[in-house]
Amino acid sequence: MATKGPPKLKPKSPNQEQIEENLGTVIAQLTSFDGETTGPPLSLPAGVTPEQLQLLINQLLNNDEPLPYAFSVDGREISTSLYKDIIQGLQKSTEDVLKIVYQPQAIFKVRAVTRCSSTLNGHKEPILSVSFSPDGAQLATGSGDTTIRIWDLNTETPHYTCSGHTGWVLYIAWSPDAKILASGSMDKTVRLWDPITGKPIGDPLKGHTQWITCLAWEPLHLNLKCNRLASSSKDGTIRIWDTTLRRVISTMSQHTAAVTCIKWGGNGLLYSSSRDKTIKVWDASQGKLVRTLEGHGHWVNTLALSTDFVLRTGAFDHTGKKPKDENEGIIESNSRSRASSGKI
Repeated sequence: MATKGPPKLKPKSPNQEQIEENLGTVIAQLTSFDGETTGPPLSLPAGVTPEQLQLLINQLLNNDEPLPYAFSVDGREISTSLYKDIIQGLQKSTEDVLKIVYQPQAIFKVRAVTRCSSTLNGHKEPILSVSFSPDGAQLATGSGDTTIRIWDLNTETPHYTCSGHTGWVLYIAWSPDAKILASGSMDKTVRLWDPITGKPIGDPLKGHTQWITCLAWEPLHLNLKCNRLASSSKDGTIRIWDTTLRRVISTMSQHTAAVTCIKWGGNGLLYSSSRDKTIKVWDASQGKLVRTLEGHGHWVNTLALSTDFVLRTGAFDHTGKKPKDENEGIIESNSRSRASSGKI
């Protein structure tokens, strides 16, 4: 029986790097995205790569830590090498003086989570909603055990346990001035709580015929009193409450299925999503439908506004700074809202 020998290997082609090294050099001027030249014109190998250009520009800019940059010539990015992408791609000559534009790239540093820094124990059933207060000083949690807990983040113990609901607490929301905590429950009611004492504020707000799915306060810069709260329900309606007078101001009922989420925008519009596959936009001051957004093929489960953080935190910022009085609070809230959205 004949023995089959090993397959013949094809002769290796010359190394591509060696080929590009023999392509000669080009004169290039490095220029920032703003048009400022960096250093004198340089003689570079025609086969220079983006990685090599990054080393060069970091040295020329005297960066303490190497930063990533993108490079282009006449709008064409150098992704492989100067020779392939520019000289061949744009039919440039090695005798041309090339203007290489560099632009810094965003840096994303991701740290692996290696440990849990803390665990807050206390609820007897699953936690269904969590929310930090606008000033970042307190944390509230709503649970299937029908209670709300307001946590002391320094001692990691519950400051207060708020009892009163008779069904699962499905959603909690802080007023933008951090003075009231609202909760919506499977028991079809909305309750208001004083976070300083942990006591309920008045009787529950009743009106929905099914459980509460979401809550949204009117932004601080639109209402310094923070006395208007919107609630949505599985009954397909949205109700706007006056929390001081404890009555319904308006009821919106154009959805044909359960309302899953509501957001109160910074320009006075209220947004709602539903299992009827639509998003509706409302004039919150009059309770009138402005427009309906259609296109989803199934339930719309949640919404997010680009200004969510600013609207939720009101006059408070990430540094922990608090307004001295109500006037300063409204000014700061207005300023932050304008900066985030360009309008009120």
